[in-house]
Amino acid sequence: MSTANIIPARLTGVIAFPVTPFTPGGGLDLAGLERNLEALMRHGWAAIVAAGGTGELYSLTPDEHREVVKMVVKQAAGRTPVVAGVGFNVALGAQLARQAAEAGADAILALPPYYPQADDEGLLEYYAALGAATPLPLWIYSRDWVNPEADWVLRLAERVPTLRAWKDGQADLRRLQRIMHRMGDRLQWIGGAGDDAVPGYYALGIRVFTSSISTVAPRLALKLHELAAQGEQAELHKLLHEFVTPLYGLRARRRGYEVTVMKAMMQEAGLAAGPVRPPLPTLRASERAEVAALVKHWQAWL
Repeated sequence: MSTANIIPARLTGVIAFPVTPFTPGGGLDLAGLERNLEALMRHGWAAIVAAGGTGELYSLTPDEHREVVKMVVKQAAGRTPVVAGVGFNVALGAQLARQAAEAGADAILALPPYYPQADDEGLLEYYAALGAATPLPLWIYSRDWVNPEADWVLRLAERVPTLRAWKDGQADLRRLQRIMHRMGDRLQWIGGAGDDAVPGYYALGIRVFTSSISTVAPRLALKLHELAAQGEQAELHKLLHEFVTPLYGLRARRRGYEVTVMKAMMQEAGLAAGPVRPPLPTLRASERAEVAALVKHWQAWL
């Protein structure tokens, strides 16, 4: 286990979500990941996620997943908790959870299973199995077809004693509010739908979010938290309007662009990224100039 294996009861701030860089031929670029992490760790994070959604978890082999987690743990060096993404199915998800624990991760972030629109009972068994795979705290990432009601979350919490955090990836604030009301302070609430959703999450009392922007402009991500936490609405919305909303507009054009565009921005900014792996789409040639213009506009935050 890493030296940061006790995660604070209440995280505040920004959770960094590094990409997994690949070589031009599509192989794992561990040297590039190391360089990116060295730059990323110059800033203070509430936690850092290895091989999450932005880290293209579902494109990685188990061996690649292990190497990515080991590299993030090495670079975090006990300064911030490391959370490892897991998923796929029960057997493979449990294997990834166990090897992440062996590599020194401090928690696991369970992404949805391979089967879409699964029955509630099946989903409960899936998350219970991943939670039972290690003693590490279990974080649930509610995204895609996993968008349960409050009663289901309560049942899961009663079934899985290691359940510690709920990362919302839906930005369905009504449903999230119902879940938070039912569960109270039993779970850590994490805003996870995007940097552009920070005002909504903070209005509900959430004070920590996962940031894709942190991969390119850490200071901008941290500033969003600072302004939102302090209630500086005018300045917050100014930054959203000038920098964040245009980015998320580009990301929304195609499925998978939430990773593709961030990797393209990183490349433009001189960071390691490389291509995405299918089925994520490559950036259209006609949009490269838009990415370059975004990065140029962001220079003061890079």
